[in-house]
Amino acid sequence: MKAVFLFFFLLLRIFVQAQPADSSRQVSYTERLRLGDVITLASQRSIDAILHRHQFLSAYWQFRAFKAELLPSLNLGLTAPNFSHALVALQNAVTGEYNYVQDYSMRNSVNLSIDQNIAPTGGKVSLYSSLERLDQFGDQRYHSYNTNPVSITYTQPIFGSFNSLKWDKKIEPEEYEKAKLTYLESMQAVTVKAVDMFFTLVNAQQKLEMAKTNYANTRKSYQTAQERFKIGTVTQNDLMQLELRMLNDGMTISQSEIDVQTAKFQLASFLGYPKADINFDLVIPDNIPDIVLNYGEVYDLSVNNTSFKLNKEIQLLRAEMAVAQAKANRGAKADFFAQFGLNQSATDLGDSYRKPQDQENIRLGIQIPIIDWGMGRGRIRTAQSQMNVIKTQIEQQLIDQQEDIMIRVLQFNNQKRQCDISGKANEVARKRYELSMEQFSKGTLSVLEFNTAQSEKDEATSRFITELHNYWKYYYSLQKSTLYDFAYKRNISTDFDLLIQH
Repeated sequence: MKAVFLFFFLLLRIFVQAQPADSSRQVSYTERLRLGDVITLASQRSIDAILHRHQFLSAYWQFRAFKAELLPSLNLGLTAPNFSHALVALQNAVTGEYNYVQDYSMRNSVNLSIDQNIAPTGGKVSLYSSLERLDQFGDQRYHSYNTNPVSITYTQPIFGSFNSLKWDKKIEPEEYEKAKLTYLESMQAVTVKAVDMFFTLVNAQQKLEMAKTNYANTRKSYQTAQERFKIGTVTQNDLMQLELRMLNDGMTISQSEIDVQTAKFQLASFLGYPKADINFDLVIPDNIPDIVLNYGEVYDLSVNNTSFKLNKEIQLLRAEMAVAQAKANRGAKADFFAQFGLNQSATDLGDSYRKPQDQENIRLGIQIPIIDWGMGRGRIRTAQSQMNVIKTQIEQQLIDQQEDIMIRVLQFNNQKRQCDISGKANEVARKRYELSMEQFSKGTLSVLEFNTAQSEKDEATSRFITELHNYWKYYYSLQKSTLYDFAYKRNISTDFDLLIQH
C-alpha cells in the first residue's frame, strides 16, 4: 500500500513540475525613489516629455523649411509623353477663317532651372535651360528640336505687392527661438506634474500607514477599555466610542488602499514603467533649501528669460505684417519681368545647339484700382485696429504678470516657514498621541481626549505633507515661469543639437 501511495505521489509531483509557468503572472518589485529621481524619470520617459520633444522637432523642421526658401533651388521638369491625335481649330492668317485640321503629333520636353528668391525685394531670379522635341506623324512624318541652352529671367514687383518672404525672414527665426523656450517651459511643466504625482502617492501612503497604526492602537485601547469596563472605570458610552473609532479606522484602511493603488498606477504610467506589479518606496525630502526670492529679479526673468517676451514681439510683428499686407493690396500694383537667353530650332539635335539666336523679353504690368467703394481703406483700418487691440492686450498681460509673480513669490518665501511650523506641529502631535496612549492605558485619560489626540496627530501629519508639497510645487512652478534654477543660480537649458539628432 505504501508503494502504491508513493507511486501516485511521485506521479503527481512530475505532473505539477511539467505544467508551464503562468506567463500572465506579474513579478512584484519595489522601486525606491527620491523626488529628484521621479523628476528625472518623468523628463526622460513620460509620454508628456516625448510629446513635447516631437512638438519642438515639428517647429525645427518648419524653420528648416523656411531657411530652404532663402537658398537656391534646383528643379527638373519633364513632360513625356504629350501625345495628341485629334481635330483642332486653326485660323487662316490671311482670311481669318477657322478650319479643323488633323493634329497627329507628340511633344516631349525636359527643362532644368536654378531658382533664387530675393527676400529684401521680393523678386526672383532663375537660370533656365530646356529641350523640346516635336514629332509629327501622318503621311509626311518628321521631327524637330527646339532648344534653349541658357536663359536668365528676373521677376520683380515694383510697388503695391506684399513681400511675404521679407516678413517671414523677420518672424520665423523668432518663432524658432520661441519654440526652444516653449520646449523648456513644457519640460518644467512635466516637472510640476511629477511633483504633484509624487506627493499624491506619498500622501496616500501616509494615510494608509496612519490608518493601519490607528486601527492597531485603537484595537489595543478597545481591549484595555473592555477590561476596565468590567470593573466600572469605563462607561458603556466610552467603550462604544472606541468601537466606532475602530470601525472607522477599518473603513479608512480600505479607502486608503484604493487611493494608494490609484496613485501608484498613475505614477507608474506617467514614469513609463512596464505593466508590472510595482511598488514605490518614496523618500520624502527632508532638506528644504533656504531660498529667499526677490520679486524684481523674478519678474525680470519671467519676462526676459522665457517665451513671454518673444511671444509678444511675434504678435506685434504679425499685426504689422497684416497692416502692410492690407496697404499693399489696396493701391496700384506694378510687376516687372525681364528675360534674356539663347534659342534655336532644327531637325537635328546637334544643329539645334549651333549658332543660337538671342531671345529677349521685357514686360511691365500695371494694375490700378479706380473704385473699390472703400474696401481697401476698410481693410487697412481693420488691421490697424487689430494691432491696437494686440498692443492693449500686451499691456494688460504685463500687468497680470506682475501681479501673478508678486503673489507667487510671496507664497514661496512664506512656504519654508509653513513647512518648519507644520513639521514641529507634526512632531508635537505625534508625541502627544503617544503620551495619550500611555495615559489611556493607565486610566488617567478619557476616550474623548484620546480620540482628539489621534485626530490631531493625523491632521498634523497630513498638513506637514501638504506643506512640503506646496513648497516644491511653488519652487518648480516659479522655475517654469522664469527658466531659472534658483538653487544653483543658473538658467535652465538643454542641448538642442543633441535633441534634434535623437
